[in-house]
Amino acid sequence: MIKLAIVDDKYQNRHSLAEKIVYSNEVEIVFTAVNGKDFLDKMKTSSGKSRPEVVLMDIEMPEMDGIQAVYNGNILYPEVKFIMLTVFDDDDKLFEAIKAGASGYFLKDEKILTILEGLKQAIFEEGAPMSPRIARKTLQLMVNPIAKEKQVVEQSDLSVREMEILKLLVQGSDYKSIAEKLFISPNTVRKHIANIYTKLQISNKVQLVNLAAKNNW
Repeated sequence: MIKLAIVDDKYQNRHSLAEKIVYSNEVEIVFTAVNGKDFLDKMKTSSGKSRPEVVLMDIEMPEMDGIQAVYNGNILYPEVKFIMLTVFDDDDKLFEAIKAGASGYFLKDEKILTILEGLKQAIFEEGAPMSPRIARKTLQLMVNPIAKEKQVVEQSDLSVREMEILKLLVQGSDYKSIAEKLFISPNTVRKHIANIYTKLQISNKVQLVNLAAKNNW
């Protein structure tokens, strides 16, 4: 019997998913949580039979989102597997989830049988279960050239403000936190990021992180 925790800020999502999963008689729901902070609080008091082996984690949640919860959870509980279950299929969310230590990534419209099979893969086969659409995106991120092999961009091509924002982006800051740190509006941050992407001839954060690493920024 697989021990599972479900983390989602919407009651209907938690209840519906738990109902469908336990019907298989292969999974036991040890607890549910409403956000990442609630999950970590419940993990502190769980042990033995009450501790999950695998967690289905939503991404967008108040107080602490799923990606931060996975990052913290991997440090505190390295034996636990984390599988994202979300509506988001964009490159940035996928990249951040993998960086945080997610073992798999399912979209919420995935069939329950596929999710159940994914739980078993993660626990018994050390697999990385993903929705087909996500698997294709992951493959594209791996095989597509992220930047031209010889591409080296001088920092002088970017303004001082753009370099500040670039470094904060690479460190994992989102638009809102960058705006707060630099005392500018989120809309201004977006405009700067658009300029950065144009100057560097890239189109997403994955490419930005790789290019920054290549140039030792």
